[in-house]
Amino acid sequence: MPYSTEFLLTAYRTMKTIREFEERCVKEFEGGNVPGFTHVSNGQEAIAVAACIDLSDKDIIGSTHRGHGHCIAKGCDVGGMMKEIMGRATGLCKGKGGSMHIADIDKGMLGANAIVGGGPPLVNGAALAAKTLGTKNVALSFNGDGSANQGTVFEAMNMAVVLKLPHIFVYENNGYAEGTAANYGVGSNSLTERNAGFGMPAECIDGLDFFATYEALKIATERARNGDGPTAIEAMCVRFDGHFIGDPQLYRPKDEVKNARKNQDCLKIFRERVISEGWLKAAVMNAIDKEVMVEIETAVVDALAAPHPDPATDLMSDVYCSY
Repeated sequence: MPYSTEFLLTAYRTMKTIREFEERCVKEFEGGNVPGFTHVSNGQEAIAVAACIDLSDKDIIGSTHRGHGHCIAKGCDVGGMMKEIMGRATGLCKGKGGSMHIADIDKGMLGANAIVGGGPPLVNGAALAAKTLGTKNVALSFNGDGSANQGTVFEAMNMAVVLKLPHIFVYENNGYAEGTAANYGVGSNSLTERNAGFGMPAECIDGLDFFATYEALKIATERARNGDGPTAIEAMCVRFDGHFIGDPQLYRPKDEVKNARKNQDCLKIFRERVISEGWLKAAVMNAIDKEVMVEIETAVVDALAAPHPDPATDLMSDVYCSY
């Protein structure tokens, strides 16, 4: 067996945790328990887990506005995340960040970023620090296909090549950016070929296949740790939900989402593969499913009972930092 049982169980549990966390976020948002906008990544779980499963807390990731899955894959506390999304004082960022600004530096999670294309320049800084200090740590930025057209991303890619930074650029191409098809928004018609034009190895993979994604990210991570510079990975995937919860998705063909959930679900694909190969049994994964559901339910109950920030004491705290 090419993968250890522990590795496979961790991968499945993390993907399942992301899926159920996101599904519950949709429910709680619709129930009025989540303030502000919320963007979920249902359908893209395999990419987040494959990218982060081998990373340590010292390795840095930067995320997007659709970052819940990245946070969980990097080891952020699920309960603390739920509290944060609900704007509670005991959330990971004391309820001040919400869905689009979750960060946990202790876990190497530099932060989700509501600025489209805002992550790669920041991750370049983490990569430059790792190179300068000789830590052998790596930095990884998650990007959507929409952010790939931002000038900040272009500049970050060019700088990463020039300085030979240990930066892995991961593009989750769900085909729609916010609501514009990638085959319209990318003038070259190939995000991967454009990435290669910056002078780094670039590959396009099936982001629904955890194992294909993992193997590609493993090579890219090893290159970065060995001082061989950046890599760009375009992972093709689907987004089950809209750009945000409540998006009517009028830009999508009829039954596209229904068919995607049935035939392009990365969790189903993972389960079918490991069962057919004899690597894991369905009963073991079913038991994990139940445990995850209990974990998510507990996170929601605790979050709903947690206090809101107190304007009198919390409004002006953490606004300025003294060094």
